[in-house]
Amino acid sequence: MKARYLTLLTVLLCCSACGAPSLRHKKEINKLLVSAQYPAAIEKIEKAKDKEYTQKDALLYYLDSGTLLHDNAQYLSSDERFALAQDKIDELFTQSVSRHLGQYLVNDLTVPYYPAFFERGFTYYYRAMNFLQRGDINGALVEANKAVYYLDGQRGRKDFQENPFLQYFSSLIFESAGKRDDARISRTRALQAYGVENAGGGLAQGSVFGNYVPNWGEVVLVHANGLLPLKKSESFQLGWGEVLLWSSTSSENTADSLSPEAQNAIRAGLLGSSVTVSYPVLEDQPYSIKNSEVLTQDGKIYPTLLMADISKQAKQELKNKQSATLLRMAIRAAAKRTAAVQARHAMTSASSDESLGQLAEMFVSFLGAITEKADTRQWFTLPAQLRMSRFYVAPGRQDILLRFKDGFGNIVGEYRFEDVDVKPNSRIYLHYRTAK
Repeated sequence: MKARYLTLLTVLLCCSACGAPSLRHKKEINKLLVSAQYPAAIEKIEKAKDKEYTQKDALLYYLDSGTLLHDNAQYLSSDERFALAQDKIDELFTQSVSRHLGQYLVNDLTVPYYPAFFERGFTYYYRAMNFLQRGDINGALVEANKAVYYLDGQRGRKDFQENPFLQYFSSLIFESAGKRDDARISRTRALQAYGVENAGGGLAQGSVFGNYVPNWGEVVLVHANGLLPLKKSESFQLGWGEVLLWSSTSSENTADSLSPEAQNAIRAGLLGSSVTVSYPVLEDQPYSIKNSEVLTQDGKIYPTLLMADISKQAKQELKNKQSATLLRMAIRAAAKRTAAVQARHAMTSASSDESLGQLAEMFVSFLGAITEKADTRQWFTLPAQLRMSRFYVAPGRQDILLRFKDGFGNIVGEYRFEDVDVKPNSRIYLHYRTAK
C-alpha cells in the first residue's frame, strides 16, 4: 500500500510542476512599455503565448494582452480579450474546491490563476473605457453597473477595501448616461473612501477639478502611469526541526547558472532531511514620471490627481494573503517530508538495504524541492497608478497637451491629443499610458 502511495506521489511531483509567466518575460515587456513600443509589446506577448502562459494561465493572457491592446488604441480587440477574461473569471468561480488539492501537495501553480480582488475590479474599468473610446455609452454603462455590483457583493469580506477610483469613474459614466441617482451613490462612496485614504496620507479627497462653464464641453483625461511591482520567487531551506536560511538567493532568471528551484533541489537531495519552501515577493520597478498636468489651447493648466495607487493595492493584496500562503507552505513541507521518510522506509523494507533507502529519501526530497515554486502570477501590464484631470474647454476641435513631470516637478515629456472633437454640454473621455 505504501509503495502504491509513494509511486502515485512521485508521479504527481514529476508531472504537476507548473510554470508561470517568468520574471524575464515581464521585464522584456516592460522595456517595450517604457519606450511606448506597444505594437512590439503586443507582438512579443502573442509569440510568448504558448511558452509563458499555460492552460491554467489563460486568464492572465487575456488580461495582459487586453491591456496592451487598449494602450495601443485597439479598443475592439482589447474589449474582446477583457470579455473573455470576465467569462473565465466567472467559470473559475464555480469550480470545485477539490481541484485545489495540488496546492497542498505540490505548489500553488497547480490551480488556475484567479485574479486578486482589485484586479477583477479593473476589468470593468478597461471595458468601460474601451466602450467610451468607441462612442458607446450604453456599453460603458453596463460595465459601470457590473463594477458597483461587484463591489457591493464584496462588502462582507473581512479584507474588503473600497475601490474609490472604480466608484468615481462609474459615477462619471452614470452621469453621462443620465443616471443621476446611481451617480450620486457611487460618488458619495468614492469621496468617503478617498477621505479615508487621505487621512492616512493616501489619495486626494474630493478631487477638485476645473469649474463648470455653461455650453462648454468637459474633458475627463486619465493618465495611466508607471510600472507595477513584479512578483518574483524567493526560496529557502527548512531543516526538519530547525530553520536553515540560506545566505544567498539566486535570481530566478540568471542565464549563466541554475535556477533557484534546481539549486535548492540539489541541496535538498544532498541534505535529505531538509525541504524547500518558496514564497512570492514584490520587486518595485523604477519609473521617472511621477506627476502630470494638462495644458489647453486657451493657456490654462490643470494638474492631474492621483486617483488609484495600484502598486499599493497590489502590495496590500499580497500582505492579506500572506497567512494563507504560509499555511499552505507548512502543509506542503510536512507532506513532502513525510513522503521522503516513507520512501526511505519502503525501499529499505523492500531491499533490506539501508543505503538504497537513503537514496530513495534523497530522490523524493529532490522531487519535492524541484516542484516547490511560489505563485508569481499577476496582471503585470497594469500601470502603477491612474491619474485624472477634469476640465472644460470651448466647443470645437481642440489640441490638448498632456505634460509629464519627474519627482522634482521638471517637465520630462509630453503627449498631444490632436483635433479632439468637443461638443457643447457634453463629456469626452481621453486616456494615455506612460511607463518610463
